[in-house]
Amino acid sequence: MRDTVRFLLGDALIEIANCDPTLTVLDWLRLERRLTGSKEGCAEGDCGACTVVVGRLDRGRLRYEAINACIRFLPTLDGCQVLTVEHLKGPDGSLHPVQQAMVDCHGSQCGFCTPGIVMSLFALWLNEDAPSVARIEDALAGNLCRCTGYEPIIAAALRMSSGGHDRPDYEAVTARLHDLEDDETLALSGPGGHFFAPATVEELADLVAAHPQATLVAGATDVGLWVTKGMRRLDPVISLGRIAALREIADRGDRVVIGAMATHAEVRPVLASLSPQLDELMRRFGGEQVRNAGTIGGNIANGSPIGDLPPALIALGATLVLRRGGEQRQIPLENFFLDYRKQDRREGEFVEAVIVPRPGPDALIHVSKISKRFDEDISAVCGAFLLRLNSAGRIAEARLAYGGMAGTPKRAAAAEAALTGRRWDEAAVNAAIAALASDFTPLSDMRASAGYRLTVAGNLLRRFLIETTQPDVETRVAGQLAEAAHG
Repeated sequence: MRDTVRFLLGDALIEIANCDPTLTVLDWLRLERRLTGSKEGCAEGDCGACTVVVGRLDRGRLRYEAINACIRFLPTLDGCQVLTVEHLKGPDGSLHPVQQAMVDCHGSQCGFCTPGIVMSLFALWLNEDAPSVARIEDALAGNLCRCTGYEPIIAAALRMSSGGHDRPDYEAVTARLHDLEDDETLALSGPGGHFFAPATVEELADLVAAHPQATLVAGATDVGLWVTKGMRRLDPVISLGRIAALREIADRGDRVVIGAMATHAEVRPVLASLSPQLDELMRRFGGEQVRNAGTIGGNIANGSPIGDLPPALIALGATLVLRRGGEQRQIPLENFFLDYRKQDRREGEFVEAVIVPRPGPDALIHVSKISKRFDEDISAVCGAFLLRLNSAGRIAEARLAYGGMAGTPKRAAAAEAALTGRRWDEAAVNAAIAALASDFTPLSDMRASAGYRLTVAGNLLRRFLIETTQPDVETRVAGQLAEAAHG
């Protein structure tokens, strides 16, 4: 085992031993390194003021991503490069093109959020040439600004150019990160507890068996809040981030096998290939910083009744692969959720992969996310539906899955029965809506009332009917789904 975390801060090699398992990247940057450009606004990955850019090796290639430093644990940076706003200046101290564009377009007022916005735009500048306004808005959805409005910031994003500043030396950074790679388990100790980061699935299985009460961390987009908001002490912590095998995505023809550590950003094009509806769902999955860090396995293992992915995956008939030691078992995803925050996961067992069947051209698919705020918000209700019609035009199969309607993501069995065997028309939808009241007794909370949830659940079925029988009727905000469907 290795007892030192190693990463690059800009060009400098950092080696740290005796590190607390839940020390955040933001606290370390500000308090230990005095790099105070990164700000703490919300401490929950919502406002983007803390945004930094992380470079990591992905299948041997260097990949740069914007992430939230406020909820990312420092030891999870092992083998990565971290860039903060302080690293953007040129050798002569000149502003980076992204910074200069913000100045020229008056994209900053009080300035508190500006470093995070600059870093989000810097990640976009690194990865894409001439991004569209829609792409810029997506990249900035995880950054909140209460002063300027967003028009001057978008104008700055459209103006940023190379400006004589070279991009990082990808070849040199890649070589340095390759030198940091090894197959040893990272094992750290500090006053706050213990941190483990195995490099293989086998080592992970052994660690989970040895520490069945450990907190498993994937992207920490939820677990990070247990620390920053709940003030919880987590000991020990086992991070899955160094296991390349858990990031694999394999196309098996009739199905796709997605490793538990595949991030939402990595999963999005895969799910989009199954249906444009899934692409639109993933576009609204947190902000870009969350999509770059959060994982499909974490979203499932979290067990939240309002997680965005489980309803969609349940509607598609996904299967979950669980592992304990050297043994695997597979269960339908819908059977994994037993009760509120309770899953069918045995002691020492962890989520290894998700198997998603390809729905085929005969499937009618619909996914809707309803939330108070359009971007970067948690669902009040999420509905995901799959229908198949027989040669007579009657419904042969109906899978209706909802989030936010019960203590777990759940299928609407009575509504499915009401649809099966009928023609796909208004009468069938009315029968299914009437049956929803026997499927769910939703709660009222800060996101929605019980009555609102039940009404919306029915209205989503009506939207499904309209979209599949009257394609010229616009049902989505700004027509994003139509744009996705037409390329």
